[in-house]
Amino acid sequence: MTEMNQTAGPDGAAQTVSKRKPVRWWPVLVILTVAGAVVIGIRWWPKTSFQEKNIATAQVVIVTLLLALLWVLFFSRLKWLVRLGVFGGVVSMIVVAAGLFKIRGVTGDLLPILEWRWKQPATMAMPVSKSAPAASHTALLLPTTNDFPQFLGPQRNATVIGPALARDWKAQPPQKLWSQPIGAAWSGFAVASNYAITQEQRGEEELVVAYDLPTGKVLWSHADAAHYNTVIAGDGPRATPTIVSNRVYTVGATGILNCLDLATGARLWSKDIMKDNHASAGGWGVSGSPLVFDQRVIVSAGGSDGRSLVAYDAATGEFVWGGGNDGASYSSPLPATLAGVHQILIFNANQVAAHDATSGQVLWEYKWPAGHPHIAVPVILPDDRVLITSGYGTGSELLQIKKAADGQWSATRLWKSIRLKAKFTNVVYRDGFIYGLDDGILVCLDAADGSLKWKEGRYGHGQVILSGPLLLISDEGGDMVLVEPVPQEPRELTRFAALHGKTWNPPALAGEYLVVRNDKEAACYRLPIAKP
Repeated sequence: MTEMNQTAGPDGAAQTVSKRKPVRWWPVLVILTVAGAVVIGIRWWPKTSFQEKNIATAQVVIVTLLLALLWVLFFSRLKWLVRLGVFGGVVSMIVVAAGLFKIRGVTGDLLPILEWRWKQPATMAMPVSKSAPAASHTALLLPTTNDFPQFLGPQRNATVIGPALARDWKAQPPQKLWSQPIGAAWSGFAVASNYAITQEQRGEEELVVAYDLPTGKVLWSHADAAHYNTVIAGDGPRATPTIVSNRVYTVGATGILNCLDLATGARLWSKDIMKDNHASAGGWGVSGSPLVFDQRVIVSAGGSDGRSLVAYDAATGEFVWGGGNDGASYSSPLPATLAGVHQILIFNANQVAAHDATSGQVLWEYKWPAGHPHIAVPVILPDDRVLITSGYGTGSELLQIKKAADGQWSATRLWKSIRLKAKFTNVVYRDGFIYGLDDGILVCLDAADGSLKWKEGRYGHGQVILSGPLLLISDEGGDMVLVEPVPQEPRELTRFAALHGKTWNPPALAGEYLVVRNDKEAACYRLPIAKP
């Protein structure tokens, strides 16, 4: 650290003087230069998804900080008082930040969301009728054209046929009927008649809660002792309830499948689909919403030995069939009729599989890149075509499904596009074109060849509903946006702030009633109807 030099003193005698060596700056300059070059390379590299770029950038920043601290302590030649001061200051800032803030999940682009540690959750409406008797069944609830009884609506394709919506929300503002705090979850609402039902986490209980659609009053709730939570994935259940006649079917984040009475919330039967099928929940929890088809409740369990997709009797809960061996991802089963055969499609961890609706036998499979979540439900297009899409840089493919004379099935790729990478947004099809969020930006693809018609409008990782000729977008920040989906150009018509904060939950549109929620609050709006 010092050099010893001899100089002549006042009396002419030689004296030894210590001289401190200069600060060694070049190591930290090399560290910063290399780190900057690596970050530029990460952000530029075209084959990496936006989320992967964010993760890699964060890793570079952490490594750079550690190397800079090592330089300060051991290689800088700064005075030890300065070295210890810098080191202590950095450690103190980290400790103070950890004491002040907590990570409350991440954005759709995997950026952390910080929240004050002392922030208390808002007071929620208290659940009622938690132990209603199982014998009190309702009369058969007849579906109406305005119901939104399950995930993605009546046909599970994020498309509804309802009253024509007004196109200008400034001239005709949406009417807020109610808004209130809600238990954490990424579930959506299912709506039938005046029942709006969702799932919530309240303490160590996982709840199914029924609200009165026009008022937001809690009608009943059912509780299970279950709690799923991770820093990244967040808190609470993920799946959306399914309402069929006088029953409600739900799947919790740990795999509890319930059949509840619609009028009271009383449990009629329950299964643990993870235990029953020797499966385990993925890193983001059990997310697939239950499908009721042909008097059976079909769920994605992800078990082996023919228990990947399973069906239970809708009335009794008895096991009916299972099929496939692939692990589950985070998508929901979808009914389809392809080549004249009823089948159930499911987007698994490694492939899309189609199961015979009667027996559960796997009819055909199509391999898909693994290693990242598969969430968006496949989209059925005319002429026995199926669209598959996922995020993290993968993109979309359109498949042609055929059944040969000998009974063999085939799934052949017609085109592939990197222009639509739906991370967890479900996409819609209209008049020969596909609309969806490509890493948060709205795009239009030509379904004939996958070519990009346009890409514009950043809405984050939200959700969409096609209502007649209009597209409702629930963006990641809580805004509700109305777009006219046409292939010529993007046409955003109007918008309003429906919620506050990160909104991943799928909205429900039941006629003129829009029911929205995120992991903190829920609200119901009456959307204006177009004047004749």
